[in-house]
Amino acid sequence: MDAVIIHAAKDLRIEDRETGDMKPGQVEIAIQAGGICGSDLHYYHHGGFGTIRLREPMILGHEVAGTVVALGQGVSGLAIGDRVAVSPSRPCNACEYCLKGQQNHCLNMRFYGSAMPMPHIQGAFRQRLIAESWQCHKVADGISINEAAFAEPLAVTLHAVNRAGSLLGKRVLVTGCGPIGALTIIAARAHGAREIVATDVMDAVLEKAREIGADRTINVAEHGEELAAYTANKGYFDVMFEASGNERAVRAGMEVLRPRGILVQLGLGGDISIPQNLVVSREIDMRGSFRFHEEFGLAVDLINRRTVDMKPLLSEIFDFRDAVAAFEAAGDRSRSMKVQLSF
Repeated sequence: MDAVIIHAAKDLRIEDRETGDMKPGQVEIAIQAGGICGSDLHYYHHGGFGTIRLREPMILGHEVAGTVVALGQGVSGLAIGDRVAVSPSRPCNACEYCLKGQQNHCLNMRFYGSAMPMPHIQGAFRQRLIAESWQCHKVADGISINEAAFAEPLAVTLHAVNRAGSLLGKRVLVTGCGPIGALTIIAARAHGAREIVATDVMDAVLEKAREIGADRTINVAEHGEELAAYTANKGYFDVMFEASGNERAVRAGMEVLRPRGILVQLGLGGDISIPQNLVVSREIDMRGSFRFHEEFGLAVDLINRRTVDMKPLLSEIFDFRDAVAAFEAAGDRSRSMKVQLSF
């Protein structure tokens, strides 16, 4: 089979790899669609992110969906021809965190396309993927395979909503309107948010944020005073989802959080300084949000039931053999929200 393999920054190749042997309880999937994630872009542009660096060639990709083409011994609930979204979350289910129901913190996680361990965990941008049957969630009739491939990033935002607690009737601020920020808007609305304001520094992504359900958008590079107006009376927002990883966004957002407001950090960045006195005086609750696990099934259900609509976020589809062009397009925020590969 052919696979999309990163060797170093800007060194992306299509190479032949063995499919591997299918074991009991596993299925073989013909991958049809794969979304390019921010982490994939970090590997492509920079050879890694933070302290995580490529040390050997690695198949990229973890946002995938396809069709079951073979069943291993003992597999039930799936049939050849079923279309499935594939969860990349493969915890060991034996370590102390898994046993506490915190599989996203598994000590032996095998998350597709990750250079954290050595040897690296190979990804899912390949023509054939052998996966555990429990990773596979059926895609409903009438749902395109490209919509199904959004299940993984949607699950990321559903986990963030889970970390925030109930959003019913809450006023929500989303800072950063890339794919994760946009999906956070969708997830927050689906979970009962009363009002959603979104900020970014680019008009193109803010226009998309309005299209998918934000009540108001603010270009903070040009109209920062519009966000600052929400500082009156000790703030306005109950919950803030920070999806940019930018220090200025974090600080500006904290200024408009109400006392006992909740800040959920999704965006990754470097070390930043925070207004500690504000955290204390307003009793702001800061919470991280890392990956997901059980939320993947909910993401597929929401897509299957058309409770959420992924179609507005799909910018372009490239043949996987044109992966370099696809990655260049995905890295252009003025042009793309979510770029997918077709296999």
